Amino acid sequence: MCGISCILSLATTSQHQAALQPRNGEHKGAATERARLEEELDRSLQQIVHRGPDSCGNWISDDCRVALGHVRLSINDLSPSGAQPFHAPSHGVHAVVNGEFYDYDRIRAQLEKELPEYTFTSHSDSEIVIALYLAYGLNFTEHLRGEFAVVLYDERRELFVAVRDRYGIKPIFWTIVDDGRGHGGKRLCVAAEAKAFLPLGWEPQWDVRSLKDAGWNHDTRTIFKDVQKLRPGHYMTCQSFSRIEERPYWESSYPDKSIIDARTPEELIAGVREKMLESVRLRLRADVPIGIYLSGGIDSSVLAGMVAHLVKEQNVSLGSAPPSERVTCFSIAFDEDSGFDESSIANRTAEWLGVKYLKKLMNEEELAKRFEDAVWHCEQHNPDFNFVGKYALSEVPQEAGYKVVLTGEGADEIFAGYPLFLPDYLREPDHAYEAHNPLPATERSTQFDSAEQEAREHYRAIGADGGTSDLSIPRRMLNSISTINGMTAFQPDVFAAWTDHAYPASDPHMTIATNADGLARHNINQKWHPLHSALYVWSKGNLPNIFLTCLGDRTEMAHSIEARTPFLDHHLTEYVNHLPPSVKLRWSSEEKRFVEKWILREASKPFITRELYERKKHPYSAPTAWPRGGPLHRLMKGLVTEDNVRQLGFVSWGKVGGLVEEAFGEGGDPRALRLAIVVAQWVVLAQRFGVATAGAEGC
Repeated sequence: MCGISCILSLATTSQHQAALQPRNGEHKGAATERARLEEELDRSLQQIVHRGPDSCGNWISDDCRVALGHVRLSINDLSPSGAQPFHAPSHGVHAVVNGEFYDYDRIRAQLEKELPEYTFTSHSDSEIVIALYLAYGLNFTEHLRGEFAVVLYDERRELFVAVRDRYGIKPIFWTIVDDGRGHGGKRLCVAAEAKAFLPLGWEPQWDVRSLKDAGWNHDTRTIFKDVQKLRPGHYMTCQSFSRIEERPYWESSYPDKSIIDARTPEELIAGVREKMLESVRLRLRADVPIGIYLSGGIDSSVLAGMVAHLVKEQNVSLGSAPPSERVTCFSIAFDEDSGFDESSIANRTAEWLGVKYLKKLMNEEELAKRFEDAVWHCEQHNPDFNFVGKYALSEVPQEAGYKVVLTGEGADEIFAGYPLFLPDYLREPDHAYEAHNPLPATERSTQFDSAEQEAREHYRAIGADGGTSDLSIPRRMLNSISTINGMTAFQPDVFAAWTDHAYPASDPHMTIATNADGLARHNINQKWHPLHSALYVWSKGNLPNIFLTCLGDRTEMAHSIEARTPFLDHHLTEYVNHLPPSVKLRWSSEEKRFVEKWILREASKPFITRELYERKKHPYSAPTAWPRGGPLHRLMKGLVTEDNVRQLGFVSWGKVGGLVEEAFGEGGDPRALRLAIVVAQWVVLAQRFGVATAGAEGC
């Protein structure tokens, strides 16, 4: 994993265009402009050097219109030849990559036959981008397997291309700012983190509309005005420095709910197991050691079990470590009496597998100590301290000398692991798999009512409002699925009165509904089972914008850790997406309950303990009960002050002034705690980024 920061001058005016044209073979003021660009790019990359502390490189075009910057975390090909940017000088193509490509040895061997005019200069997986582009043009995206963000520039075609992986595992942001030359010119800036824009002329402002209607969570917006995310599975092009377009190259799909699936459960289980083992095996390739994040849940445990199996039974090397070396797992532990500690289960799993197990204790003081730095790295809010726990977890492999870990993100999204999915599973019969569905038709409606009530109670228990179940327009747009209520269950009601007048139509439900394009909404309403529609909508919002951000890339890369996500291998997800709903959520006649991720449990059975095979889902969260006078209480009191809140401009002090006292101590309100956490994060971001105070004027 690495960091990228790129600049493209836009030809927005004839005066600007003329200023950029070469004269007599040389760019006007080329030396001065190049020096300015190099200095800006260096400062931009320093903002994200945690993503790649091993080396730094850049390429600037002769006319100074294009600059590609890169900081490197050396994983494959540790030699200087693996440094970026990569180039094909005779073709005028240049590229920088943040991420990891799998199965690249096979792809490279194929390209060496098909493209003899290109000579590879390294053994880095990232270099295949150049060769694939030369061989297939913009179709090169079809051949990329992994987690990645890519920026490529083709000098001959004057074509700038930015690509994001299929699930948004790797971040890529863009904005347009003044170019600083004083003649009205603009430039497109693209980077792995928004903080990289600070030295490039970006002046941060709050996007209050995005905060109010949850655009930062459910579409391409961020919490900062005019800073956008490239959609997962999309690429953006800028042709001839003027025309910016964004297009999809991949999309999730699900089977027609009316078509019978004739496969037996045993066939499906074998298929999942085979695809998972392949995904894990491909992610064990590296020139450095690889570890595993291990919690008390099935997702990380099956990865540890499969890795142990591949290493011991198939003699597969774990990165640069030989098969004889013990597999190493990493974890954090909360206080045992908190009700959130899973380390004892993880420890029993490690003992059963015979792997090494390293953990770090996260008490209240440790969480408080890391809070502000974790917020700075995440660049957005999250209503839970779990992101601080993940930030601390990433210190454990770093301290042990590891750069790469496997992690279980994505399993709940493709195998239906969250409680809020159950009502949508029960919303319609699973006609595609009636022959193998143990749920009696007479039970479905009874279980549906119970599931909706249980989902509402679950969200209220964690401090959210549980949503509503009315048939609003957004619900109708999405075939009445109730999962969107859970996705918006925690929407902070702390905004200043002026925001209601400035943004009267803010509706997070509508944001979710319109984030799906017309073709997807057609499939949701006409073809897909409601469970699959729910999984689709969740995977376009909460997955990339929270779980792969605050609980993924940003907290991992803060400590220069590359996390690999086997569950989000698109060969695996495409197979799982096309399984019938009733093997993901399955009724147990013996236990009289639904078993979430049933087919994952069955496919994992040889690789996990009986304890985990039988354990119910427990979402990863940090404790929500903390004493008054402790480190977190003092931290929140110091951040959520009247001066700090009024400096934000969009938050009402009248609504948040008493939150901290409500949140802490015996009988503390979980919702007040979550609101206090969010407001405290906004304060930290305002101070660290220098965000201007928001106001009604110019909104």
